[in-house]
Amino acid sequence: MDYHNKLVLAPMVRVGTLSFRLLAAGYGADITYGEEIIDHKMVKCERRINEFLGTTDFVEKGTSNVVFRTCHEERNRVVFQMGTSDAVRALTAAQIVCKDVAAIDINMGCPKSFSISGGMGAALLSKPELIHDILTTLRRNLDTTVTCKVRLLTSSQATVELARRIEKTGVSAVAVHGRRVKDRPRDPAKWNEIADVVASLSIPVIANGDVFEYEDFDRMKNATGASSIMVARGALWNASIFSAKGKLPWDDIKREYVRKSILWDNDIKSTKQTLKEMIMHHSCLELAEGKAVIKSETIEDLAKLYDEEDYYHFVTSSRP
Repeated sequence: MDYHNKLVLAPMVRVGTLSFRLLAAGYGADITYGEEIIDHKMVKCERRINEFLGTTDFVEKGTSNVVFRTCHEERNRVVFQMGTSDAVRALTAAQIVCKDVAAIDINMGCPKSFSISGGMGAALLSKPELIHDILTTLRRNLDTTVTCKVRLLTSSQATVELARRIEKTGVSAVAVHGRRVKDRPRDPAKWNEIADVVASLSIPVIANGDVFEYEDFDRMKNATGASSIMVARGALWNASIFSAKGKLPWDDIKREYVRKSILWDNDIKSTKQTLKEMIMHHSCLELAEGKAVIKSETIEDLAKLYDEEDYYHFVTSSRP
């Protein structure tokens, strides 16, 4: 994996499934992170080839529940992001999926309670020894690229010290979200503190925070000196943010996303959540479109809503 001058899709829970990753890649994303998958869930999975979709599925044993789905098209750019608090369990989970992805990333920045309560995500930021244990265990036992994603600590000096410890584990890159755990999304990202990390490391740093237009990629790169730039909400609201030609109308993006969700048999809950996030930014869930998305129970319902019913029947007619 080359982490220089790349446009990167950030990991987003319930959003970063195969259909959205391919949507972003189609508009120019060079590296696409999947949504965080907890190691406990991944170790219960088995690898299956889905011949009807042309995908590789990681399915919870004894069920039809697809925990992670990927395909050959994204093999060299997809990053499997994992939530973990245990080195051995992290390795077990990584070994299941590592041959089908470009990199394994450890989430050390999620501030949500479900992650922190399990000792994962941002809870790791206060446990440098455990961070070292997890990352070195993966590095020593995998041939796959290993990275991690962190948030800012309480001071720039503390963040730099942690980043230096992470660099010593041998990871290929580190992504830095320019907010602290207590910060809210509306709080401005601290690009200057990301710059401090960049100046202190020799490995690539991926900068994340407050990229909402294509021009922001260069602005952030120049301000931080980061090797690559990562975007989350800006891509969620309009995945064509990655295009140098400029953004497409968001109605076009929604329809293309629905088509990709049909093509790759995306989970209905994930598809609805992603559409709802798009609508909430540009419009309102209380209007007709939002209510119809909420009411939809199947991908076919969404296909009808977005005038993609013919495409739905064309794609699904040959499926079992």
